[in-house]
Amino acid sequence: LESNEPYLSAALDMISKLVERVEPTVPAQRIMLLGFSQGACLTLEWAARNARRYGAIAGLSGGLIGPEGTPRDYPGDFDATPVFLGCSDVDPYIQKDRVVEAAEVFKRMGADLMVRLYPGMGHMVGPEEIAIVRGLVESI
Repeated sequence: LESNEPYLSAALDMISKLVERVEPTVPAQRIMLLGFSQGACLTLEWAARNARRYGAIAGLSGGLIGPEGTPRDYPGDFDATPVFLGCSDVDPYIQKDRVVEAAEVFKRMGADLMVRLYPGMGHMVGPEEIAIVRGLVESI
């Protein structure tokens, strides 16, 4: 984690500032957090550190940040926030174990979780993922 500093902290702080900026007019229950690849990693890490009820969370080809064995004892509860994690089973950048780890953490923290590992898809966003994300947006 230290090798990513100060950029990791700056990126996570930017997400905090964006959420703070919209919250006066858009309650957290209507905010969707979404990212792909590195954006998914930032989105999921920020959400885990700031758990509460959101409109939805989607991490496409991403996982929590940090090497294997990083403590994942985040405080808070997602209060049944819909969370979608989608990734290829052979993504060259995101190992499926990272997605499974994130899923376990989000489930433990009270998320209404949906996980899809797509066979042989590679590092991309597939049509089913787009449909699922569209459904999440429409449900908010």
